Amino acid sequence: MDNLSHVDGEGRARMVNVGSKVPQRRRSRAQGTITMSEGTVALIAENQMKKGDVLTVAEIAGIQAAKRTAELIPLCHPLVLDKVAVQLCLEAGRITVTSEVECVGRTGVEMEALTAVSVALLTVYDMCKAVDKAMRIGDIYLVEKVKEDVEES
Repeated sequence: MDNLSHVDGEGRARMVNVGSKVPQRRRSRAQGTITMSEGTVALIAENQMKKGDVLTVAEIAGIQAAKRTAELIPLCHPLVLDKVAVQLCLEAGRITVTSEVECVGRTGVEMEALTAVSVALLTVYDMCKAVDKAMRIGDIYLVEKVKEDVEES
C-alpha cells in the first residue's frame, strides 16, 4: 500500500500532506461528451429547450462545480482557483465539454477540471431529459496536467 498516496500504512484513507511542497503554477484540462439525437442538438442550438439556455447554464454549472470540488471529493484539498473555463461545443449528435482550470498551489487541479466537465454534462442531461431519453454521458478524461515553477518578482 506504500505506493497509494491516499492510503496509510494500515490501509486507511487519508488526506495527503502537501504542506512541504513548493507552490507551482498548476493547469489541467479535461473533456467529456454527451451523445443525443440530432433533434435535441437542434433544440439546444436554437435555444428552444423549456428549461432555458442549456449551453450557458451548463458552463456556469461546470465553473461552480470546479470551485466546490473539495466539498464533493472527500480527500481533495480546497484550492484557490485562478481560472476556470468551461466550453461546450455542439456537434452532430453530441456535445463535447472541455474545461481548463489553473491555480498556484501545492497540489494539482485535475480533479477540479474533471468535476467541471462531469457537472456540465450532468446539467445538459438534466435540462434535456424530457425530450431525449437515450442520451449517454461518457468518455470523460484528463487531457492535460501541467505544473510549472512560479517566477518570483
